[in-house]
Amino acid sequence: MSDAAKESAISVRDLRVRYGEREILHGVSFDVPRGETLVILGGSGSGKSTLLRTLVGLQPTTSGEVWIRGQDIAKMSEDDLDETRKKIGMSFQGGALFGSMTVGENVCLPLREHTQLEESTIQIIMRLKLEQVGLAGFESYMPSQLSGGMKKRAAVARAMAMDPEILFFDEPSAGLDPIIAAGIDSLILKLKKAFRMTIIVVTHELASAFLIADSMLLINKGEIIAQGTNQEMQGSTHPRVRQFLDRIAEPEVSDEMNYLQMLTGEAPPRVL
Repeated sequence: MSDAAKESAISVRDLRVRYGEREILHGVSFDVPRGETLVILGGSGSGKSTLLRTLVGLQPTTSGEVWIRGQDIAKMSEDDLDETRKKIGMSFQGGALFGSMTVGENVCLPLREHTQLEESTIQIIMRLKLEQVGLAGFESYMPSQLSGGMKKRAAVARAMAMDPEILFFDEPSAGLDPIIAAGIDSLILKLKKAFRMTIIVVTHELASAFLIADSMLLINKGEIIAQGTNQEMQGSTHPRVRQFLDRIAEPEVSDEMNYLQMLTGEAPPRVL
């Protein structure tokens, strides 16, 4: 294991992932220092969701290394991977709450499945987690009775149930109005400050990204094309980075040469 992997909460080296004959991730490498928030940016089909699934052990690697808490999960047995997953939390896009369970039962589920705690202790932890995300008193509600933002918060409470060292968010602001989305951003910042957790957020919401990130990376067609601090990303002159950050639409085929000239400042080659 490299020194970077030892010092980081997450360290990825030359990660490649295939679906059948198609390679989705092409030699991805990066580090996430302990206690920092990394935002993974990318458009639809860029590979960011595959990267997230790989980091939490839901997608097998084709090759490369994925060090989580000092262990390469790419080489773990399923039993060891299950133990590692107990130290990470995952807030899925849309919440992914069980509709047949109350909010409280959703939060209790990981504790009942993975610990030997007394039920009275589980109930105390559940109420504490709901209070931490601003849902005190909502334990008896069904998910169908919650707003979109409340479902997201309930999902975070469930992800926090086992006191994870690393917390993953998949599109936490998706489908929310700007005010509710800002509340989720504030919650992420609050959790980081209070618990000093390492947080990984996959999003395409630029306002959220620049608010919550210590660092970010932009993935395009399975490759990292830029990574660094917020300031470094803002200062990038890479054409695809500027297209993403400046919200420039994909060009029509007939305009492609002029589009490239606009981004690069270079004249397109003459066609004789």
